[in-house]
Amino acid sequence: MKISHNWLQTYFALPLPKAETLADALTFHAFEIDGVEKAGEDDVLDVKVTPNRGHDCFSHWGIAKEVSAITNVPLHDSPMDHAVSLAPTTDAVSVAIATPLCKRYIAGYVRGVRVMPSPQWLVDALAAMGQRSVNNVVDATNYVMFSIGQPLHAFDADKITGTIRVRHLNKGEEIDLLRTTKQIKGGIVADLGRKIVQIEDMGALVIADNTGPIALAGIKGGEGTSVTEKTKNIIIESANFDGVAVRRGSRFFGIRTDASARFEQVISPELAAYGMRAVADLIVSIAQGEVVGFVDVYPEPQKPRTVSVSLVKIRRVLGIEISESEVVDVFKRLRFVYEIHDGEFVVQVPYERLDLTIAEDLIEEVGRIIGYDKIPATPLPPASTAPVVNAGFATAEMIREKFVAEGYSEVFTSVFADKGERVVANKVDGVRPYLRTNLTDGLIEAHKKNVHHKDLLGLKDVKLFEIGTVWKDGKEEVHVAHIEESKKTVTHAESVLELAASDTYAAFPLSHATRYQSFSKYPCIVRDVACWTPTGTNAVEVLRMIREVAGDLLVRSEKFDEYQHDKTGKTSFAFRLVLQSFDRTLTDEDANAVMARVSEVLRGSGFEIR
Repeated sequence: MKISHNWLQTYFALPLPKAETLADALTFHAFEIDGVEKAGEDDVLDVKVTPNRGHDCFSHWGIAKEVSAITNVPLHDSPMDHAVSLAPTTDAVSVAIATPLCKRYIAGYVRGVRVMPSPQWLVDALAAMGQRSVNNVVDATNYVMFSIGQPLHAFDADKITGTIRVRHLNKGEEIDLLRTTKQIKGGIVADLGRKIVQIEDMGALVIADNTGPIALAGIKGGEGTSVTEKTKNIIIESANFDGVAVRRGSRFFGIRTDASARFEQVISPELAAYGMRAVADLIVSIAQGEVVGFVDVYPEPQKPRTVSVSLVKIRRVLGIEISESEVVDVFKRLRFVYEIHDGEFVVQVPYERLDLTIAEDLIEEVGRIIGYDKIPATPLPPASTAPVVNAGFATAEMIREKFVAEGYSEVFTSVFADKGERVVANKVDGVRPYLRTNLTDGLIEAHKKNVHHKDLLGLKDVKLFEIGTVWKDGKEEVHVAHIEESKKTVTHAESVLELAASDTYAAFPLSHATRYQSFSKYPCIVRDVACWTPTGTNAVEVLRMIREVAGDLLVRSEKFDEYQHDKTGKTSFAFRLVLQSFDRTLTDEDANAVMARVSEVLRGSGFEIR
């Protein structure tokens, strides 16, 4: 997620540290930063918000709170700190929720707006987010979304008929979605608009009026009710849609937007009121108009929650002697409201912090704010009892060590097959829609792919084994199978548990990497050369000569045959040369050039090429 340094500064009275300093602070206490880039006079941080914090940190306000807690720079007064008013109410718009997958829907009616280009400050703010300015009304909804994390949408009120309903999309219904343009190569502007047709009952949510669907809920608005320069009256939507339903619809229709990304994270329905108030005030200030009133449908309001944790438990879990005053400092930085009763902190969970549910969540907050570097490394105490042995795992490890010791290589083949007993519900592709019933088919296929590389790998024989799950005879079992080229056979699989199941974990020695070498993705070429040499010639010396003139394309070389002529006393040596490039596919011309140099040096040494 992009975070503008200039935008972030608006939440603070004191000057913030530079973007690079903030990036380091966030990385060590909250989220990784993918980088900092320039956007005119602004610095934009690319923040990787973790999944457990997407509900409250997919916005400048959310990151501002994190920066404040980490750097101890106080936030200045904000509307988010106070209860918000959605007055007056109005009957100019009617709303109905016909699904439990919409927890709250607020509609605001604004009359007499002037739709026109946005002021420059708004254009610049959205540009830092990689957004193209549309008009002052649409830009206002996007600005508030990036500001506090609440997705919003504006409809042309005069294009809506009857009641606004949140419901499921019915089979056969269509929505003509908003046209989105994108600049592509050659200066061409592509029209990314699309018509959605419900072809199966997958539960997509829509916003509809009396004429039918007008928007894909939580994802994208419809073209028919879009705000244009002719619009005079608007209805603003600030709602809370089920994250799973939005994600399902987004994936099904292949449409991912900034709004859907935020709903997928699951956000608090309380945020909808703050989003509505903020966008209504902003629209009035830059597009004029008059707020007629609001309609707030909120069937089951979010209930306040408390989470408790003791100082003793904080110390025990973190493994440090932290004082009560230090915990108090952390909670104040995080803007938590709390009480202390007999060493127990009772925290009133902020409405937006949906991730705080148990004591360990509060302990994690303490640990990350004070800094994990402040927590010393402490060895774990020895286990008081022997670990319970997982027979399948222990046996598999024993089998694995046996095969490796015999020169086998382990492979992992696909669990999907052309035929089988169980059909996969969510097919990866249409080619292999079943779960495999054996390991042998995959092993044979893997062997065919690898047998051609034995010269490159320096192997005389390609020997493979696999330990994997199969689904056969109504059961799911872990089997082992192996294939060996020299025997031209594949041993049919046996159940791992039916082998000598181990009741202890074997004390295998630790492995140590002695050398690492990257491999080339390009194919190799194998060439052989044989020559007659005088009696007493050392094969190692001949191979050294070959390697010196072959150059960098020679990646492996070895003697594979030696023959002594009884009458002449001469000795024939045969060498195998493996040629490969790390940046391209070699041609016959490349290989011929190498072999020409090799032949020249051999003949120059008095050897006869066979």
